[in-house]
Amino acid sequence: MRVQKPWGKHAAPRSALFADMIPVRHTEGLIHGFLLVLTFEGKALADGQMTQDAQGDRVTNHLIFRFKDGSIYEDTTVFSQRGTFRLLSDHLILRGPSFKQPVDTSINASTGQVKVRYTEDKGKEKVIAQRMELPPDVANGLLFTLMKDVKPSAPRTTVSMVATTPKPRLVKLAILPQGEEPFTIGSFHHKAMHYLVKVEIGGVTGFLARLMGKQPADTHVWVLGGEAPAFVKAEGPLYVGGPIWRIQLASAGLF
Repeated sequence: MRVQKPWGKHAAPRSALFADMIPVRHTEGLIHGFLLVLTFEGKALADGQMTQDAQGDRVTNHLIFRFKDGSIYEDTTVFSQRGTFRLLSDHLILRGPSFKQPVDTSINASTGQVKVRYTEDKGKEKVIAQRMELPPDVANGLLFTLMKDVKPSAPRTTVSMVATTPKPRLVKLAILPQGEEPFTIGSFHHKAMHYLVKVEIGGVTGFLARLMGKQPADTHVWVLGGEAPAFVKAEGPLYVGGPIWRIQLASAGLF
């Protein structure tokens, strides 16, 4: 077990100086939505649902995908929305054959404590627990929420994320607007803002990742704008090193 020393009592972490805190332009509240995970070719892989509950400025978001092969993706995120969005905690569980290895990741953004429980190829369980200098813009479990409040007029918005491989590492996500694209739902015609989300790994590690062709794949997200913005769909990896999957809204079947 490796534990990093926390930063000084009064000193802000260096990475916090470059944090882009996302202002709350639209207050989050009660949500109960249904989603699908599909291959890039359109084959259905998993059914999902997202529930969200707000108690004052404190919001709890629960997202779960149940895959047809029995795999589970479950993410419980707690955040505050007092002026800006700020992560409080995130708990992500990946298990089953759809994922390269079972992983259980817990992040306490207030203390910087990160714990990763994973299973090696030979079936041995290991735990990594360390304290990290987490900037205030860390966005684990918050990306789809933040995308609704990113200003499309801003050429670049940057937030942080803890990526686990399984060792936790702090990376940057650059959110880049690509312009509006039309879509239809029944007889209704809309336009969604298309965002490109790029993972940026700093230092020598990032240089080597690009050099060796191991740079994480980009994610594309489409968001309906206006006074009541909404997630439309996303295309990208659901976990570090994963395949490109599509997440989109599910349509209700007949009773």
